[in-house]
Amino acid sequence: MKTSVQGYPRIGKHRELKFATEAWLRGELSEGELHATGKRIRAESWKKMAEAGIDRIPSNDFSLYDPLLDTACLVGAIPEPYRIMGLSALETLFAMARGRQKGETDNVKALPMRKWFNTNYHYIVSELSDGTRFSLSHPAKPVEEFLEALSLGISTTPVIPGAMTFLSLARLTGNRSRSDYADDLARVYRELLSELAEAGAREVVFDEPYLASDLDESDKSLFVRLYELITPAPLDVALQIPYGDIRDVWQEVMSLPFARIALDFIEGPENLNLLRKHSFPRKTILTAGIISGKNVWKTDEGQALDLLGEISRLSGCTSGNGRLEAGIASSLVHVPLTVAGESALDPAIVSRLSFAEEKLAELVLLSVCCEKTDLRSFNPNDSDGGEGPASLYTAPTIPQEECTRTPERHIRRTIQARRFALPPLPTTTIGSFPQTSEVRSLRAAWRKGAIDTTTYTSRIRELTVDCIREQEELGLDVLVHGEFERTDMVEFFGQQLKGFAFTANGWVQSYGTRCVKPPLIVSDVSRKGPMTVELSVYAQGLTNKPVKGMLTGPVTILNWSFPREDIPLAAQAFQIARALREEVLDLERNGIGIIQIDEAALQEKLPRRKADRRAAYLSWAIPAFRMTHAGVKPETQIHTHMCYSDFTGIVRDIDEMDADVITFEAARSDHALLAFLAAEHFQTAVGPGIYDIHSPRVPDVGELYDAIHRCARLLGKHGPAFDGLWVNPDCGLKTRGREETIHSLANLVEATRLVRQEAVHDID
Repeated sequence: MKTSVQGYPRIGKHRELKFATEAWLRGELSEGELHATGKRIRAESWKKMAEAGIDRIPSNDFSLYDPLLDTACLVGAIPEPYRIMGLSALETLFAMARGRQKGETDNVKALPMRKWFNTNYHYIVSELSDGTRFSLSHPAKPVEEFLEALSLGISTTPVIPGAMTFLSLARLTGNRSRSDYADDLARVYRELLSELAEAGAREVVFDEPYLASDLDESDKSLFVRLYELITPAPLDVALQIPYGDIRDVWQEVMSLPFARIALDFIEGPENLNLLRKHSFPRKTILTAGIISGKNVWKTDEGQALDLLGEISRLSGCTSGNGRLEAGIASSLVHVPLTVAGESALDPAIVSRLSFAEEKLAELVLLSVCCEKTDLRSFNPNDSDGGEGPASLYTAPTIPQEECTRTPERHIRRTIQARRFALPPLPTTTIGSFPQTSEVRSLRAAWRKGAIDTTTYTSRIRELTVDCIREQEELGLDVLVHGEFERTDMVEFFGQQLKGFAFTANGWVQSYGTRCVKPPLIVSDVSRKGPMTVELSVYAQGLTNKPVKGMLTGPVTILNWSFPREDIPLAAQAFQIARALREEVLDLERNGIGIIQIDEAALQEKLPRRKADRRAAYLSWAIPAFRMTHAGVKPETQIHTHMCYSDFTGIVRDIDEMDADVITFEAARSDHALLAFLAAEHFQTAVGPGIYDIHSPRVPDVGELYDAIHRCARLLGKHGPAFDGLWVNPDCGLKTRGREETIHSLANLVEATRLVRQEAVHDID
C-alpha cells in the first residue's frame, strides 16, 4: 500500500530557518545565504521522507514565510503599494508579510493575518482589487523546488494551495466578486501545470481545506467552475481536503476528474458516513488520512487498521487494486520535527510520543500491515480501542454558579468607573514588553545555574521598575509589569501547574519566524501555589496607577498545548480553569484591581461547521473562561485578549464570556470586526488594537489618530462611540525592539490626547 504525506515541518531541526531569516532581516545575512539555508532544510526533509519509505513526498510545502503568501506572489496577486521599484522578490514578499518603513515613499503596512482554520498556524490574507490580473511568476517556485528534489534523485508531488481556498480566503477590496477572478486564476494554474509536466512531474496536489467549511450554492458553483477549467491536465491532478469533512460538496468533488482524493478521517469522521451513503469513483485513488497531523501521541495501530478496513469496505478501494493509500490527515507542520534528543523528558512520556519523523515510521508500518491483511475482513465494531475523537469534546457537568459572576456587567461598569476614575479612551498595552537579548540571556543563565535565584529575581525586579517608569513617563493609564520573567504565555503557567511536561526542542511554527514550544498535558492539572502574585504586587507598589495582573486563560493554555487524548478536552479545560480561578482570587486579595485573562486561542479547536460549534465546543469553552473570574468582586475589572482570527460568527458567544474589557488584534483588518460588534449590540468594553505589533513599522500620530476615529465610527450607529472604547496596540510587545516600542507608544498616547481634546463632549 502506498503512503502519502501532505506537508512537513520547515523550520529545521534547530530552528535554522528562523535564525537565518532574522539575520537576513537585520542585514547580517545575504539573500543567497538565506536561500541556501532553505535549500538545506528542504533537502534534509525530502531525504528523511525518502529514507522512511514514503511514496508520495510533497514539495512546495516549504516557505520562507507562508505558503498562501507564496501563492499570491506566484500568481502575481501583489497589491499596488507593494510594487516598489528596486525591491527583490524576497523583499516584496516580506513587505507584504511584515510591512516596510524605509522613508516616506517606501512605507507600507503589512497585509492582514489570520489563523489557518482550526490551527495555531497563521496565514497572510491576499488582497485582490478590481484591477488585479493574474500572471505566473518566473521562475515558478513549485517548478524550482520540484527540480531541486529531482536533482537529489527524489521525485516529489508538488502541493499547491488550491484555487478555491486561495479565492475564498482572499480579501476583495473592490466591486468584483470571487467568481469574477475564476477564469483568470484557472488560466494561470493551467500554465503552472503545463510547466510542472514539462519538468517531469507526474502528479500535482491541490490543497483545498476550505472545502471542509460550510458551503452554499455559490461556493459549490465556484469550485466546480474552477476545476472544470483547471482539469483535465497534462499530469494527474489530486485533491486533498484536511481539517474536516466534505459533506457539502461530496457530489461535486466526486464528479470531477481527480486522479486521487485525500480525505481526513481524523477531524472529518463524517467522511465515513458519506462513504456509507454515496459511491466512490471507481477509477479514483483514495488516500485515507488515518494518522493525525496535529497531535503528538502515538497512533493506536489497531484503531487505525480498523478505520482503514472500514474505509476500504465502504469505498471498494483496496491496496490490491491500487486504489487505497494510507496518509497523514493534514500537514505535519503542526507538530515538532522529532522526538530524538528529548533525553531530559520522562522516558514513560517519550515512549508515548510521535512527532513528524516518528509519524512517517507509523505510516509506513501501517501500510506494511495492510499489505499482509485483507482490510475488508476488519470489523470496526469488534475494536476495543475506546471511543473515537468525537468523545474528546464531551463536556462534564459543571454547576452554573461556578461560572456566573454577579452583579451584571452594566452595574459592575459603574462601580469600576468610580474605583479607577480612568479618563475617556483609557490607554494600555496588552501585557508583554520587549524581550531584549539581555532578558533572554538572564533567564538562560538562571536556568543553567550560572546565577542564583536571588540574583535573577533582583534583576527581574529592576527590569520591572524600569518598565513601570517608562509607562508612567509615556502617560499610559493602565500599566503592566512587562512579563520579563516569562518565556512564553503558556509555557510559563504550565511550568507552575501540575500535569504538564515540557520538551527541549519541540518547536512548531506559528507564523513567519515565530515559533512556539507547546507543553504536553500528561495528567490531571492543578495549581501548585501562587504563580504571578508576588511580582504583580511588587509592580503595583511602584505606582499609583493600576497595574494589570496578567494570566493566560484556560482555553488558550489547552489549545496551545498538546492535550491528553484519554479524557475529554472540556474536562481538561475546567481543570485548568479551577487552577486559574485560585490565582485570580489570590491576585484580588492582594490588591490587584485589574486582571487580564488572555484567551488568544479561543478560535482554535472551534469546529469548522457552524452547526457543531455550540454543542461541541462553545458550550464548555465559554463557561471555562467564566469560571476563572466568576468569584471576584464587582469592583475588580476583568480584561481578556484575543488574537488574529475571524470572530464574526461567534460575537455573541464572546460577549457571553462576561469580561469587562476585551482587546482584539484588529489593526491589520482595518478594524472591520467593529462593525459586527455594533450590529450585535456588543456589551463588553472593547480595545481594538490601533496598530500592528507584528510589523517593525512605527505608526505616526496622524495614522493613530485616524485609527481611533475609525474605531469610534465603526462602533457607533449614530455617531462616534467613544464610551467603552480603549486604546492599545493589537498584541503584546515581546517581539518588538525597545526603541520602536517606545516611539510607537508615545505616538499612541499623543494621538489619544488629541482625540480626547476634540471628542470629550461626545463621551458620556
